Amino acid sequence: MSSLFSPYSPLSRFLGKLADLMILNLLFIATSLPIVTLGASLTALHDTAMRLVTDECDSVSKRYLDTFRANLKQGTILGLACLGLLAVVGAWWVVAENLNVSTPVRVALWVAVILFGVRVISTVMFIFPYQATFENTPLEVLNTSRRLSARHPISSLTVALVTVLAVMVSIWYPIVVGWGIAWLAFGFAAVAFLNSITFVQVFRRYGAFPEPGPDTFESVPDPRHPPKDLPHAHPPR
Repeated sequence: MSSLFSPYSPLSRFLGKLADLMILNLLFIATSLPIVTLGASLTALHDTAMRLVTDECDSVSKRYLDTFRANLKQGTILGLACLGLLAVVGAWWVVAENLNVSTPVRVALWVAVILFGVRVISTVMFIFPYQATFENTPLEVLNTSRRLSARHPISSLTVALVTVLAVMVSIWYPIVVGWGIAWLAFGFAAVAFLNSITFVQVFRRYGAFPEPGPDTFESVPDPRHPPKDLPHAHPPR
């Protein structure tokens, strides 16, 4: 029985991780309330979640707040850029819905809008994890995130499925999330944590995270360096 509650038992590690996610979720909600700071909040959320995945986070609150402050300006710019991109997708959706054209033209227009929307959404999903991991200008972050999402379609699909499934369950079966209580308690952080498992695997290919193992921290690449084989990459500022 004593081993069940030892600091290294699976139960203790699970409870510790759950407590970390609850703290992370509270910080994310609090810093996102001004709305305009959502980009910086998403950057800090993914940065901390990825460090929890790799067990490199000693203090959730310190890691989150440090990353939030460091990315407040650029994260806000990227957040506004994402809103603009999503607004363009929405505008084209409205046009496709209301345009009075023949059926073949309407079908072609819908296909174009859907493909464009998929590319935009897959790019947006990579922007804030990328911003949290690598150093680049806003335009370079947008461009490289676009290329990463295209280069890793399975990862993009995995992240999309996790996110959409969480949202759909909340909408169709609100009792599962306690009518929103689970989202307030740990939901945003939990989704970010699950998606961060995928992002860590992707970014690890570009030297951002060490390979798992007992000796992996002896020689760890600087996680703020951009991907080695992607365009528009330069050393950290």
